[in-house]
Amino acid sequence: MSEVEVPAPLPRPAQPGLGSVLVGVFGGVLAVIRKDLLVEWRARAQVVALLGFAVVVLLLFSFAVGPDSMALARHAGGYLWLALLLSSTLLLARSMQNEVESGALEGLLLVPVPAASIFYGKALANTVLLVLVALVALPVDLAITGAAIVSPGVAVAVVVLGAAGVAAPGTFYAALTARVAGRQLLLPLLLFPLIVPALLGAVKATTLAMTGDPMGQVPSWLTLLLAFDLIYWSLCGLLFEKVVEA
Repeated sequence: MSEVEVPAPLPRPAQPGLGSVLVGVFGGVLAVIRKDLLVEWRARAQVVALLGFAVVVLLLFSFAVGPDSMALARHAGGYLWLALLLSSTLLLARSMQNEVESGALEGLLLVPVPAASIFYGKALANTVLLVLVALVALPVDLAITGAAIVSPGVAVAVVVLGAAGVAAPGTFYAALTARVAGRQLLLPLLLFPLIVPALLGAVKATTLAMTGDPMGQVPSWLTLLLAFDLIYWSLCGLLFEKVVEA
């Protein structure tokens, strides 16, 4: 009898290395950022409406305070962040609503990248848009209140950190409420209490950037903002997969 030839075992597929995994994750984040910013660029009328809404909110605050120029200048930082906060609810809700209504969210989840990549891509895109709103609203705020920027570097740092502190939990809760009726009301109810500490830090640091910092308090407020940003971005990124797959 002839000997039966035993086929050689098939080689095991090579496991992807850490470098290739990281490249895939960062590639997914950049792809989501590019997609969201491209969508906003094509729908420029909505962006213009959002910027106009922020300006109108600032004007309403100035009318409410009246002709008291000292009070306007003293609270200019608070007016700016309240305008950004109210504008952010429109921006964040729309970013996830478009995905759900067009059925694109399910397609994004089928892409072979972690769900956290989708979250970080959308949160970074929302941060960029919030910074854009701040860059438009800040000159209007200064013109209305008569305040001035004493420390431009501090103001830029506060705007970036504050926008990131709103964008991360805002993107998370927008995904959580995207399929729920009455999401326009539910999103601010969930978001506003969570970001109160970061919002207070942003308001205080912005006020110091406008009025000066003789006591050296700015580093403490920036550290507080950075700490809350790290907490928000870490926890929301870890929990995002459970939210979108529920």
